[in-house]
Amino acid sequence: MSQDLLFVVLMFSAFAVFLFLGFPVAFVLGGVGVMFAVIGEILPFFGVKVLAGTNFIGFAADRIFATISNYSLVPMAMFVFMGYMLERSGVADRLLVALSASLRRVPGGLGLAVVLIGVVLAASTGIIGASVVLLATVALPALAAGRYSAPLALGSVAASGTLGILIPPSIMLIVMADQLRLSVGDLFMAAILPGLLLALLYAVYIVVYAALRPSAAPKPEADGAGASTAALLRALGPPLALMIAVLGSIFLGIASPTEASGVGALGATILAALDRRLTWSTLRAVCDATGKTTAFLFALIFGASCFSVVLRGYGGDQVIEGAITGIPLPPEGVLAMLLLAIFLLGFVLDWMEIVLIVAPLTVPAVVALGFDPVWVALLIAICLQTSFLTPPVGMALFYVKNAAPAGTTTMQIYRGIVPFVILQLIGLGIVFLFPQFVLWLPRIAY
Repeated sequence: MSQDLLFVVLMFSAFAVFLFLGFPVAFVLGGVGVMFAVIGEILPFFGVKVLAGTNFIGFAADRIFATISNYSLVPMAMFVFMGYMLERSGVADRLLVALSASLRRVPGGLGLAVVLIGVVLAASTGIIGASVVLLATVALPALAAGRYSAPLALGSVAASGTLGILIPPSIMLIVMADQLRLSVGDLFMAAILPGLLLALLYAVYIVVYAALRPSAAPKPEADGAGASTAALLRALGPPLALMIAVLGSIFLGIASPTEASGVGALGATILAALDRRLTWSTLRAVCDATGKTTAFLFALIFGASCFSVVLRGYGGDQVIEGAITGIPLPPEGVLAMLLLAIFLLGFVLDWMEIVLIVAPLTVPAVVALGFDPVWVALLIAICLQTSFLTPPVGMALFYVKNAAPAGTTTMQIYRGIVPFVILQLIGLGIVFLFPQFVLWLPRIAY
């Protein structure tokens, strides 16, 4: 084993050990980086020459200041605010009532309504926690009252809530654009069709499953009147207007993502005010939650900056690039191996660690094989969506468990999410085989 490879393995091993000991991941990333920078100062006294040293902490500080002054990350705070404010506006409650009434005659109509609400929330929030908790709180009691099977109800809520990680304005895409030096607007446009593809796969599965097993998703016993057009428009109008104002302004070139995020934050506040749910206590709670979430995300970025700079000082980027280019497979096989590795890492790591550490080290080497960087980034994003549903650290599973009715078991949740993870992998395969799902919209937009 070469010296560089040895230190790369040691750094990642130290990261894994401290992480599984329960320390906060941001401090683990920064702490391991500083620890190995100090080790780099000591090693020359033992005849081991390495480039890394405490001077690399200064390089990390430069990157941290560059991150703070990076305008591409400004939308992150505004979209977080928009998501938390929209959570309190009553949008999901009205949507569920109107859509479930309109789809009452469709097999699995209530489950289909959950998927549609998941799409609307995804395009309005970008925050997985807010989307999943809100959807679980609103939809799970209705699904239970409709006598839906527990696994189908839990799986559809968890999967639909995670659409926000892919459908813009996704916080993950903003962070990924910053780390991979890509345009936020390009990633937003590229993610629309894959996100809708996954939603379509969910919807088809629920309808087919309900048609084959009516007892698992029974139709309403009383065939009452469906929702009026006016009621449906009242429920769909405000979130659709917000989506058009935010995403439409970006795609039409009227506003940058930074400016559009401010429009979204103001729009969500107006929706809460129109629903008479905007109070000083609500505004303070939303601002507190936004501050904590944004601080957490920036702390992760700062810690990852320190870790990655020191890792490069030990030759980590050359080791990883050499390992990727040395795989005896064609370029498509190398990319497939990377996606498989990210899928497996998603079982034990959160998306932030993968985006901040793995992606910047591996994507440049894969792109050098001739692939479009936007396509590669979206493949990784779709793959990372599975990490929210795969145990033991799938965050959507924890959100659903906390919001689920009493008596819900972890095994019911696991049984429910398995078909949806398979559907996500099918969607990943479709996008892998047909890159135009990702590249068509950005190309016609410019």
